[in-house]
Amino acid sequence: MNKQAAEKRIKELREIIEYNSRLYYECDAPEISDYEYDALFRELGELETEFPELDSPTSPTKRVGGRALDKFEKFTHSVRMGSLTDVFSYEELDEFLDRMESTLGGDVAYSVEPKIDGLSVSLIYENGVFVRGATRGDGTVGEDVTENLRTVKDIPLSLTEPIPYLNVRGEVYMSRRVFAEINEAREREGLALMANPRNAAAGSLRQLDPKVAASRRLSIFIFNLQEGSLYMDGRECATHSESLDRLAALGFVTLPDRRTLVGGEAVREHVRWLGEARAESAFDMDGAVIKIDNLADRVRVGEGTSTPKWAVAYKYPPEEKQTKLISVDIQVGRTGVLTPTANLAPVRLAGTTVSRATLHNLNLIREKDIRIGDTVIVRKAGEIIPEIIGSVKECRDGTEQIFEMPSVCPSCGHPTVRDESGEGAAIRCVYPSCPAQLSRGIVHFASKGAMNIEGLGPQVVELLLSSGRIAGIDDLYTLRVEDVESLERMGKKSAENLISAIEASKSRGLERLLFALGVRGVGEVAAEAIAERFRTLDALISASAEDFLAVPDVGEITAAALVEYFSDENTRQLCSRLATLGVSTEAKGEQKLDTLLGLTFVLTGTLPTMSRDEASTLIKKFGGKVSSSVSKKTSYVVAGEEAGSKLTRAKELGVPVIDEAALLAMLNM
Repeated sequence: MNKQAAEKRIKELREIIEYNSRLYYECDAPEISDYEYDALFRELGELETEFPELDSPTSPTKRVGGRALDKFEKFTHSVRMGSLTDVFSYEELDEFLDRMESTLGGDVAYSVEPKIDGLSVSLIYENGVFVRGATRGDGTVGEDVTENLRTVKDIPLSLTEPIPYLNVRGEVYMSRRVFAEINEAREREGLALMANPRNAAAGSLRQLDPKVAASRRLSIFIFNLQEGSLYMDGRECATHSESLDRLAALGFVTLPDRRTLVGGEAVREHVRWLGEARAESAFDMDGAVIKIDNLADRVRVGEGTSTPKWAVAYKYPPEEKQTKLISVDIQVGRTGVLTPTANLAPVRLAGTTVSRATLHNLNLIREKDIRIGDTVIVRKAGEIIPEIIGSVKECRDGTEQIFEMPSVCPSCGHPTVRDESGEGAAIRCVYPSCPAQLSRGIVHFASKGAMNIEGLGPQVVELLLSSGRIAGIDDLYTLRVEDVESLERMGKKSAENLISAIEASKSRGLERLLFALGVRGVGEVAAEAIAERFRTLDALISASAEDFLAVPDVGEITAAALVEYFSDENTRQLCSRLATLGVSTEAKGEQKLDTLLGLTFVLTGTLPTMSRDEASTLIKKFGGKVSSSVSKKTSYVVAGEEAGSKLTRAKELGVPVIDEAALLAMLNM
């Protein structure tokens, strides 16, 4: 094929692919099969490789991901990407509406829009071509994630008109369907599941390899014009809704279910409707945004110190549903604790079907008077984990049964004991060879915060145990590729990857090993503090309760558990064998500095240049503590982009809030 014919065919292929992409991703109405689409895509890629001079940054092939990056460059926004004031009740919403009408006089037109639960970004176009994209960051400085944004198929690489300059703001999200499909695939591969679509979207957009971002099938809704003229003749839009209509005409996917409404009653009704409709939505939304529509009126109302006065975000409370508690299963944890789990009549909740929920312990069941056969009220804690908040006693007909914990372990059949040593009484199996404890103990050993053995999930562990290839943690380090590749659903490549991950785990250090061993009461923070104090596993084995109590993060119960654990002959043999097999038993971390000694930090949101794990490691290196929850004892909350309830709690308690830059300034970095 000559260059002239190739140019014509490339132009034709790009138009066909863009047209069919829009049908598939935006309209959910494909006209051709995936096979036909892939064939067209492959042909285009081959032609662009053969005729590189005909390649273009707006080609659909640029969406599959370019080269992997070493890091993200910082990007300073020309227009600040601010946040909105949250309101949590219709009374607070009415106060806002009354204030707007009092300020402007008479009826006011509002734009009411769904608040998408995703990651906010800005997109910049020059002469109608997408040239730059960045995360919100702290509102002023974000991260340049252009290459990853090119993989989002809802983002037009070129507009329908060559507008000289546009800067728009949107919300990148992962649809519920894609989230479910990815988690199903990760479960099959033995990988840790993603917590929720919002976190999945944020994590995907911050992957250094654009090919990974492309595989996550992200989407975007555009909800604001930041700067630039939407018309070639320089005309300006009078209203926000007009600007969104114009952006849609240029090729952007704008917010669905938005309305321009006049008067408080109409606004409240649409906010209520969005709240009811969100359960069946294709994407997660955590609220509704109410903005003055007229742009001149916004100027009259003005801006606050950190948020505009002309808009608020109404935050929906967790969705609650009633369903039937059919039965209760007992799960045995890695420390032997028996946890009751409710089997429910399936119910749609926050976009997913829920059929199981934890009941935590017998004390909670008694306090809430929950019985088998009850009609119960279910919600998702933090919009993620299903929980039962109570029973509907007026629905009882007398057939309900009071639940009792079993007197023998359902896994091994040995008697259970009541353990009063923790915060609440627990029913525990104390048989050391209990299969359920062994399986969960190995899964914990391999988890990300512990030895981080990628690919060693629950299903693979069960296969290894049931086939007799391992009988304990130490046996992991004797596995060979041929031992693994013959397992069900495991091929040679998967086996090689798993063996490599096991080998890499040997160098994690005493900090991770101690947490991985699963001593009761020893979490990641305590494990790091203990390892930093004792430095070697031999020193731990010979330490007394008084020695452990000298560590700031260790109390009497944990100290006693450590002495009991390391006094056991089986434990000592395990530790000796791990060392013989090459597992590092010395502390890897450096001696801590004391700049942040005595200070407790809570991290929330996405920081501009560091992950929260990196920030946590830095704080601990300088002697500080990191907590997962905000209390009056918290010294500082370090807040980044899209900070959530922890930021709200900090403001309620008067805890100082700082950003990443302030944290680094404390450390003279």
